[in-house]
Amino acid sequence: MSQGYQNIVGIDEVGRGAWAGPLVAVAAMIVTKKTPYSIAKLKVKDSKLLSEKNRERIFVELSQQVVWSAGVVSHLEIDKLGMTRANVLVIKRAIKKLAVKPDYLLLDKVSGFSHPKPFASIIKGDRKILTIAVASILAKVTRDRIMRRYHHQFPDYYFHRHKGYGTKLHQKCLAEHGVCRIHRQSFQPISNLPNLCYN
Repeated sequence: MSQGYQNIVGIDEVGRGAWAGPLVAVAAMIVTKKTPYSIAKLKVKDSKLLSEKNRERIFVELSQQVVWSAGVVSHLEIDKLGMTRANVLVIKRAIKKLAVKPDYLLLDKVSGFSHPKPFASIIKGDRKILTIAVASILAKVTRDRIMRRYHHQFPDYYFHRHKGYGTKLHQKCLAEHGVCRIHRQSFQPISNLPNLCYN
């Protein structure tokens, strides 16, 4: 599939299902032949299978061992473009910011993506391909940190705990305080709720 290519970049995004906050994608490239072995020692796997504590620990190590960049698409852009187009845009932003030029792209399965470089879109790629798993952890921690910063701005919503996803806690906050500025207005049930928070 990607044999014979030198700069192979893994890409993954997080935040598709959240009711609030941005989409974040990371493009990551393993630089040397030795790096996969040191990454393997970190027990890298799909970010969803790791605890938040372990993701943060691994993030620090990965940041020093791979070349990577993050792309961000805001909640406003998601509302304007729709999720499919927003998802393609955030991936392309991550690729564009990468300090090296990729020869081949490996993506967790995404609809509607096209690129002049050769690529493969792989179902459950974050569980099958090391570079995609690396990208998934870097993307997840990057977005979690963004949401923790939003908690300081909107403390009534506890974004540091649920990260904008539709948990019972988030539903309770919405019932008590309505919708705030970073909620995705095009999403259900957000579009049916009153906008009581104007900060």
